[in-house]
Amino acid sequence: VDDPQVAEQVTIQAKYAGYIERQAEEIARLARHESLALPDSLDYAAVDGLSHEVRSKLADARPATLGQAARVPGVTPAAISLLLVHLKKREGLARAATRKSA
Repeated sequence: VDDPQVAEQVTIQAKYAGYIERQAEEIARLARHESLALPDSLDYAAVDGLSHEVRSKLADARPATLGQAARVPGVTPAAISLLLVHLKKREGLARAATRKSA
C-alpha cells in the first residue's frame, strides 16, 4: 500500500479486530437483556464488583429495567454486565431452592 494513512488504518484494524468483535458481541448481549426487569427488592450493595459510586447511583435511581440502569449517568457497561451476572445467579439460586422444596 502506497498511502501511509491507508496502511496505518489497515494495521490498526488488524490489531484491534478481536477487541472490536468482543465489544460488538457484548453490546448485542446487553441489548437482548434491555427489557429485563430489575426486582424492587434488589440490593445493589450485594452485587459483587460494583463500585460504591455505581451502587449509590443505582440505589438512588431505582431503575425498573436493565436498559434503564444502563442509561443512568456514570453506570458503565461493565457494571451492567456485573448486574446481569448477579441477576442470573440470583435466578439460579431461586430455582434451586424451589426444586429442593418441591
